[in-house]
Amino acid sequence: MKKINLKSLKSWDEIKDEWQRDPEYMEEWSKRKPEYELARQIIKARLKMKMSQAELAEKAGTDQAVISRMENMNAHPSIDLIQRVAQALDTPIRLTIR
Repeated sequence: MKKINLKSLKSWDEIKDEWQRDPEYMEEWSKRKPEYELARQIIKARLKMKMSQAELAEKAGTDQAVISRMENMNAHPSIDLIQRVAQALDTPIRLTIR
């Protein structure tokens, strides 16, 4: 088995800095950022309420797999679904178009 030189590994900050200098990466990131923000906010609110994905799904009238896909940015939820999730999390929605 080949040994890995740990000193040659880059830190997360170094990797992130490299990615942020890549125009293709930044273009894709700007497209995905709203999904990331939605997922992050759902996870944060759900954990704050100490709810499982299954509990949130039940309160929002959907399946646990749908919540999982939203949290993993593998879904394109409708505004209706986002509203039901927000209501289940007892939190308001604020949309901004810039």
